[in-house]
Amino acid sequence: MEERNYVEAKLLFTRSIKNAANPRVFPVAMMSRPVAGVRDKSLIITLPGSPKGAVENLEAVVKLLPHACLQSAGANSRSMHAAGVKSLEAEAGVSSGTHSHSHTTLQKQPSLCSHHHGPGHVAPKAHTSSNRQQSNDPSAGPNRRYRTSPYPMLSVEEALLQISEHTPEPIIIESPVNTAIVGSVVAEDVYAAESVPAYKASIVDGYAVIAPDSTNNAPSTKGVFPVASVNHANVGGSLNPLKQGTIARITTGAPLPPNANAVVMVEDTDLVSSTPDGTEEATVDILTGDIKPGENVREPGSDVRLGEKILARGDVISSVGGEVGLLASTGIRTVKVFKKPTIGVLSTGDELVEHDDPRALTGGQIRDSNRPSLLACLSSWGFPTVDLGIARDTPASELEHALRDSLRGVGRASSSVDVIVTTGGVSMGELDLLKPTIERSLGGTIHFGRVSMKPGKPTTFATIPFKETGDGITQQERKSKLIFSLPGNPASALVTLNLFVLPSLHKLTGLGESSRAISTKPWLAPQLGLPRVAVVLTHHFPLDPKRTEYHRAVVTASRSDGRLYATSTGVEGVGQRSSRVGSLANANALVVLRPGRGVGIKGEIVEALMMGGVYGSDTRLIC
Repeated sequence: MEERNYVEAKLLFTRSIKNAANPRVFPVAMMSRPVAGVRDKSLIITLPGSPKGAVENLEAVVKLLPHACLQSAGANSRSMHAAGVKSLEAEAGVSSGTHSHSHTTLQKQPSLCSHHHGPGHVAPKAHTSSNRQQSNDPSAGPNRRYRTSPYPMLSVEEALLQISEHTPEPIIIESPVNTAIVGSVVAEDVYAAESVPAYKASIVDGYAVIAPDSTNNAPSTKGVFPVASVNHANVGGSLNPLKQGTIARITTGAPLPPNANAVVMVEDTDLVSSTPDGTEEATVDILTGDIKPGENVREPGSDVRLGEKILARGDVISSVGGEVGLLASTGIRTVKVFKKPTIGVLSTGDELVEHDDPRALTGGQIRDSNRPSLLACLSSWGFPTVDLGIARDTPASELEHALRDSLRGVGRASSSVDVIVTTGGVSMGELDLLKPTIERSLGGTIHFGRVSMKPGKPTTFATIPFKETGDGITQQERKSKLIFSLPGNPASALVTLNLFVLPSLHKLTGLGESSRAISTKPWLAPQLGLPRVAVVLTHHFPLDPKRTEYHRAVVTASRSDGRLYATSTGVEGVGQRSSRVGSLANANALVVLRPGRGVGIKGEIVEALMMGGVYGSDTRLIC
């Protein structure tokens, strides 16, 4: 009885709000999307954000509030509805019929009803209609589920295009120059704040001298000279000028004293005498007279000039260290980079147990290997990750709550994530709830739900509208969060992570934003996703007649002929089965095998996507 009361209360409000959508009665209410519902014994009504729309929707239902509150509180539904709904509407002063009469009471408020859609203020209307089927309705039962997928089969190229189109543009942040920026992409051109070196510096250990030139009439550098001073690289303050006929001992990187214009290497000298206490050099014999001005000296700004462009928008700050060193040496303390997205990884399924659970498996349980492997892969790419744990299939609401918590940054998600990666629950089973949850519960849009590939056919990509938590005053705009729902089979999950998720993360990180490459040499712009190379097959590879296969393989570089060779991680039996994560244990590449009959022939050159580094080998193919 109570459940029926709640449903009828909700239906009563929904009907009243729909009536409000008559453009001759409530023109702004017509454009809104109000929602009514119940939670326990509470009636919940959401009104549109527009003040005019909110007022019009509220006026449409306010007279029904007493009746709805009684009904949601548990009043006897049969006795209340004995005379019919129209009788109740008449008592409340509302009508479900066509509003052909004028509303004189409302016409007294021109701001609410005298609304004219003149030039510059046209009511929005949809220009397209969608008859696309949605995912299964979990409440309909397994006997009502689809027997074939409602989602069209896309090629890998079409799927990648969808991902690129719906991945947002990267966000710019300012970051201090330290090791945390490794892997980041520079968001704007960077110019040197200081010259390098900032002074005349010695590039060897030796002696600063005044070498003769056409302007100074200095004597030859050959001979015995007193050591007037010692200059170290860490010297501070002013330096005494060097006088003709004297020399200054100097270390690598130290500034030259004024008047000095060259440095003699210590290897071109001999010690003649020491100071009376025997601790220092007194006189030194320079053995060559061929020293020229500027010899063994770095001039100010000879490495980097003040104001010189040192990094361009789109450059990657690599782990090699060169970019960090360049920024640090030129006095750059902060740099604008594109923000790295935070990725949350969620496993789904009643059958899953934690991989480190010490208890023995029972029944149909399996250990969750997807989450640790995907988190490891994402971390190796340099992205911050959040372990979102396991969401059970039952009750059905658990998956919805897990996804909502991930977006809001509550529960296991210490902060809001930018991208959610899930595994499992995307196929055709009655407990495959990812697609229905995304579409029906979270209001998301599934851009594709099937891809013509092997493994990974049920891979799903969607966007979910999400409004950031604000200060309660400022109106927050809805943004789209990305969700990649990958198959539950371990090999499929890792293959599709590399193939589909990585290009999206690269775009979010700003890779491909290279102003230098785009303006001068577009073909040098960084490629999104895995690097593509040509490889030689070391043996026959079986082909799938209908789908492109991404075959796990080991690619090595031959020391004898310099070519790249691909060897399968397993072609016999279950070698490439989608559930066999072992096929990726030693793999560093995905060999792309286009559909066909028979096999890929030994010695044939095909495309491969490199997942890891290449090692040398003594492979040499003789066909």
